[in-house]
Amino acid sequence: MLNNNNSRVIAHNAICLVALEKYTLSESLFPSETSESSFAKSLTYGSLRFYHHLNDVITPRLKKTLDKKNLDIHILIIMGAYQLIYTDVSTHAAINETVEVAEKIKKQWAKGLINAILRGIDRDRDDILNTPHYSHPSWLVKKIMKEYPDNFHKIFTENNKQAPMSLRVHPSINIKSYQDKLLEGGIESKTSKIAPQSLTLNKAVNVEKLPDFRDGSCYVQDTSAQLAGQLIAPKNGELILDACCAPGGKTTHLAELCPNSEILALDADEKRLIKVNDNIKRLKNKNVKVILGDATKGDWWNQRLFDKILVDAPCTGTGVIRRHPDIKLIRKPRDLSHIVEVQASILKNLWLMLKPGGILVYATCSILKDENENQISKFINLNMDSSIEEIRVPWGKGPIGKQQLPNDIFDGFYYAQLRKKSKSK
Repeated sequence: MLNNNNSRVIAHNAICLVALEKYTLSESLFPSETSESSFAKSLTYGSLRFYHHLNDVITPRLKKTLDKKNLDIHILIIMGAYQLIYTDVSTHAAINETVEVAEKIKKQWAKGLINAILRGIDRDRDDILNTPHYSHPSWLVKKIMKEYPDNFHKIFTENNKQAPMSLRVHPSINIKSYQDKLLEGGIESKTSKIAPQSLTLNKAVNVEKLPDFRDGSCYVQDTSAQLAGQLIAPKNGELILDACCAPGGKTTHLAELCPNSEILALDADEKRLIKVNDNIKRLKNKNVKVILGDATKGDWWNQRLFDKILVDAPCTGTGVIRRHPDIKLIRKPRDLSHIVEVQASILKNLWLMLKPGGILVYATCSILKDENENQISKFINLNMDSSIEEIRVPWGKGPIGKQQLPNDIFDGFYYAQLRKKSKSK
């Protein structure tokens, strides 16, 4: 009883930070891994995942709008409603223990209100579940429906699921042998037809349960993201830039695919570069140099042209909403136009640093066309020395580059591969 109540207090605080203070959802919102934090994470992610649906259920049931200082009570009701509608938590626990959180946050006056609304929701549960709702912000619903008239229902459904956990097994390790090791620990997994180092687990586990994780056996990375390494295809002696590299998943993949290549990992966020260095150390990469710098500028560059450049561009993250449900609450329409401008600036700047004949791979974890095929189309039209290279991977579709929509195996992701034409002799 006490543990569950503590979990609900932790979850309530985390949801408030995201929904009211616009914090991003991260591990720092939770205490170290315990049974309490595990349940708290489940409540937090679920409540944020279905926030827009739950909000539309709750708002008409409030006789008057709660004032700003009491919006935490609105969040508490959302958390309770999530338990009633979307989980197998008992009705008694979902209602009573959620009501008790009001006392813990010193708002005893709200206990009756919370109890009444949650009991009403419980009575109407079947009707609520039978009423369709995409549980996305209205601006994003309209945009996705417009851009994907044949696929929007599937996109919304996938976005509201829990994401699969996939691993990138180190290339020095036989993937079948590692799969067998996982199975010895009760962890079932599936291989991938397009990413030779990928294993997707049947059920997510704590990384500490992964064989030899601390010794660099694997990296947690979606299968879609693993294609970046294949497209760059690093070779001995090549100088390769990984721009906007944090937290280092693609950086370390490039490094381990070809230890005799030279990788420059660039990011403008000093705190996130700590994570990059941690991952490089765990995976024992020896051919990576990490640099703090802005990919829209050149003050970090030593004038050496790159053989290949990976632009892991900042984006709206609309292809990975199931991993980051906070995106639904934090992203606004104005963010899209700003991000598109930044992407274009990065492409323009880094193209100057690429050797003639070199390859640039552009990647985002978005499904919005302005960030992807429209962005690359504009770039090609502005840069006559650029040409689009065919991506020969049975993954995704698209007229320019390849767009993968989220599904049970892959995150939503976009890749375009550009070649810089050699100068005429």
